[in-house]
Amino acid sequence: MDERAALRVLGDRLDRAGDDAAVVDGTVVTTDMLHETTDFPDGTTRYTAGWRAVGASLSDVAAMGARATAAVAVYGAPTFDPEELGAFVDGTCEVCEAVGAEYVGGDLDGHEEFTVATTALGETDAPVWRSGAEPGDALCVTGTLGRSAAALELFRAKELERANDLFRFTPRVADGVALAPHATAMMDSSDGLARSLHQLAEASGCGFDVDASALPVDPALLDVTEDAGEALESATTFGEDFELVCTLPESRLATAREACPTALVRVGTVTDEGVRLDGEPLPDEGWTHGRTE
Repeated sequence: MDERAALRVLGDRLDRAGDDAAVVDGTVVTTDMLHETTDFPDGTTRYTAGWRAVGASLSDVAAMGARATAAVAVYGAPTFDPEELGAFVDGTCEVCEAVGAEYVGGDLDGHEEFTVATTALGETDAPVWRSGAEPGDALCVTGTLGRSAAALELFRAKELERANDLFRFTPRVADGVALAPHATAMMDSSDGLARSLHQLAEASGCGFDVDASALPVDPALLDVTEDAGEALESATTFGEDFELVCTLPESRLATAREACPTALVRVGTVTDEGVRLDGEPLPDEGWTHGRTE
């Protein structure tokens, strides 16, 4: 059973399961776990790992349109190296500072491999769910797609400084807050654009038509791939970019663009059913924990 199948099982038991984060009396809470073997390529610094791990949870807060307030982390490792631990905490603190939140501590644990569990908190009186997209809405993404895919190629090529730089992303908290008054549905792209669209379509009971030429492929991905087609596939399915994917009425698009500190790019339109890229079915492909095929 992979992560998505497990979530469906839990969804039958937990009424609030299924969005990027839970919201309880205006408090947004989300948690994530990352492992060295699956989430941190060889050459990832502890500073980058701290930044990225906490950033992943802050991205879930952003996807709810909430203001981020605080984060904590569990640091598990076979040994506690002072320099590595210090670098990790520096990364967690600085990613929180980048979005106006505070890193307030956590826990240490012995573990057979470097593992991080993070929790982020936020606040909102009007969360944006995945379930409000309507046919005719504009489909948009923030920033660029494929940054993490490019980083992985650079890790493999041992271009570690550039790889670590690309692996440290800014959670789109400010954009989420700016989009909240306009968006009808929103989530982050941690599982990849294609998978995110299928999840939004399921939650909202709709479909999407996506324009491939409009997708904002990150320049770094074009630098490390052999052709544009390969770059496009990575940009839509690799995931781990932590951009926001949202829908909003056509009439709100210009205002939302002006409000967003990051570029907001229209990539398609909400339809009645089906997820298509240039008129062809876009497969439900992307990152899934526990997938064995």
